[in-house]
Amino acid sequence: MTLILGIETSCDETAAAVVSDGRTIRSNVVASQVDLHKKYGGVFPEVASRQHVVTMLPVIEQAMAEAEVTWNDLAAVAVTYGPGLAGSLLVGVNAAKGLAWARGLPLVGINHIEAHLYGNWLAETPPPEFPTMCLIVSGGHTELILMREHGQYSRLGGTLDDAAGEAFDKVGRMLGLPYPGGPSIQQAARAGSPAAFKLPRAWLPGTYDFSFSGLKTAVLRIVQKYQSKAGARPGDERPTAKPRVISSQTPPVMRVLPTANLAASFQEAVVEVLVEKTCRAAEEMEAKSIALAGGVAANESLRSAMVARSPVRVHCPPLELCTDNAAMVASIGFFRYSQGERADWDLDVVPGLRLAEEPSA
Repeated sequence: MTLILGIETSCDETAAAVVSDGRTIRSNVVASQVDLHKKYGGVFPEVASRQHVVTMLPVIEQAMAEAEVTWNDLAAVAVTYGPGLAGSLLVGVNAAKGLAWARGLPLVGINHIEAHLYGNWLAETPPPEFPTMCLIVSGGHTELILMREHGQYSRLGGTLDDAAGEAFDKVGRMLGLPYPGGPSIQQAARAGSPAAFKLPRAWLPGTYDFSFSGLKTAVLRIVQKYQSKAGARPGDERPTAKPRVISSQTPPVMRVLPTANLAASFQEAVVEVLVEKTCRAAEEMEAKSIALAGGVAANESLRSAMVARSPVRVHCPPLELCTDNAAMVASIGFFRYSQGERADWDLDVVPGLRLAEEPSA
């Protein structure tokens, strides 16, 4: 039995976990900062890094206690070093380096995007069969990657502008929904019709790339039309033009923003493109499975649509492992450690780290 301590601080979650043999979670502790960042409508980097400093050691101690292990039981410490927010990453990397050095443990540096994939190795079902087509959809990333074996990747495409998660957050703000936008839009969409609004899909023929900026702008235009009638934009406290009044006896025409229908139509547009491009890539690359990963992979419409359309078996991480956590870091840490990989003590953060370059000809 090989136990790995994983540490994750790439954004606004302070997380630590202990995983056995890359597949069995012994503990998985996550200290979320969602409430701290709600008033900003997104993650405030300086606030995030300062909060990591406060919670880092207590979270690690809790993870060790829940796993009922000591430092002598651990084989290595795995830590996310990129991509992510520089200040947040520094807290986790420096904590991991200090603890590993003090305890005489090997250090393993982990790519955050790659770690998301390993939520699928922590499910109770068998892991994805290689080669697997990986759709990574999180707050800052939308990427389509062919994974041939552990550590062997080809990046087929990615977003050219907003990632799917960013689009969900921005549209959520347009609709006046609570942050984060993904869960809020999903909840609102349950009461709406995905056919209510005809929204654009950016198919980008001949590529495996994605684009959601046009879709986001289309939703904004619809919101603005309702805003011009109602005199206010959802969630906007700034002064806006008042509705035109024809006479003192004629009340202004007020139109209520159809939030549920807009949410459902937007969600449907995003899901359709993600599913169709992923499944086509799986067919063309002769993948034996599809693996979803990242926060948006928790979206119930995406999961069900992918299963319905896919020509091969679809793997979805447990919901609690879709968002940032350290169990996925410890899982990939085990495979990296087993392959003999070790990080030097001068390991530094790489905020713009990528998982794989474009496939070679």
